[in-house]
Amino acid sequence: MKITRIRIYKTPLPYLGGTYGWGAGNAIDTAMASVVVIDTDAGVQGCGEFTPCGENYMVAHSEGVEAFARLAAPKLLGEDPRQLGRMERLMDHVVQGHGYAKAPFDAAFWDILGQATDQPIWMLMGGKLTDGAPMYRVAPQKSVAETILELDQHRASGYRQFQIKVGGDWVTDIDRIREVVPLLKPGEKAMADANQGWRVDNAIRVARATRDLDFILEQPCHTYEECQQVRRVAEQPMKLDECVTGIDMARRIVNDRGAEICCLKISNLGGLSKARRVRDFLIDHGIPVVSEDTWGGQITTAAVAHFATSTPPEMLINSTDLMNYNTRNTGIGGPSTMGGRLYATDVPGLGVTPDFDSLGAPVATWGEAA
Repeated sequence: MKITRIRIYKTPLPYLGGTYGWGAGNAIDTAMASVVVIDTDAGVQGCGEFTPCGENYMVAHSEGVEAFARLAAPKLLGEDPRQLGRMERLMDHVVQGHGYAKAPFDAAFWDILGQATDQPIWMLMGGKLTDGAPMYRVAPQKSVAETILELDQHRASGYRQFQIKVGGDWVTDIDRIREVVPLLKPGEKAMADANQGWRVDNAIRVARATRDLDFILEQPCHTYEECQQVRRVAEQPMKLDECVTGIDMARRIVNDRGAEICCLKISNLGGLSKARRVRDFLIDHGIPVVSEDTWGGQITTAAVAHFATSTPPEMLINSTDLMNYNTRNTGIGGPSTMGGRLYATDVPGLGVTPDFDSLGAPVATWGEAA
């Protein structure tokens, strides 16, 4: 089997809730998705997606996929996409770093391998260990009254885990946490996610002012070292997110016992192949994980669902249904949700096909269809 054509599509994904506020003054109302579609001479087609949460999120830009493709696509044409290790090494040889731009290609290769072997990706990644991943839902930076209303709506849909967006004004954030966390019902949990937004001193102030409340403190500061400064003071369990960038960071976290939970954003880690290795390393050392990504539609959520499904349930904190945050689609089919849980399909590969009506015409093409 050989790659015969590579296409890149771009489509806007408007946020269902209007404006999505997070971190230190960040807000988006529309995210830009980049979808990679790979054709082969065997008639098997694979797809992958990368969507940043705003153009400045983790230095990940929606133009990065096209820029990477201009360099990598000519070298990928003619290769066998089923050889995942070879394809990963080839991409890393072409460009060092920029894993977010490689992630949709990696997902497309997994998609093709799954279809070629008649297996869903969760099977290729170890089997169905979690049948229905528990999901969290985000409560963006809004008034407390609006947040309470959103939590009640999500609770009615079966969600039992909530991510409260903070990271702006630390004084207001203290009030937000103190007002919202006590509203949790038995069996529910909350993450106060600063998205790197606080200075160390202010993060310490927040941790001390809320030490009597039961919640998870998520990525309070920009760097790993800053988060560790806060960790030495905070009594809350700490979840690291944006600074979990690869296996080297995973080793540091394990050696330092630097977090109780690690959020694994597939694109941030460079794709399913690298994310799988990081996940398994962390789990082997007793650190549970979250399966998610930076943003996305049906194609991204399919990858997230397969990743979650192949994670042991006792080591999977939660996942999320990114596809349901948007008013338009990137794919057709894919995972389903029920009772606050995310279910991957049993269809070979990702189990989702590109929604070409929504995607429109490709912005770039290399090669010819078989």
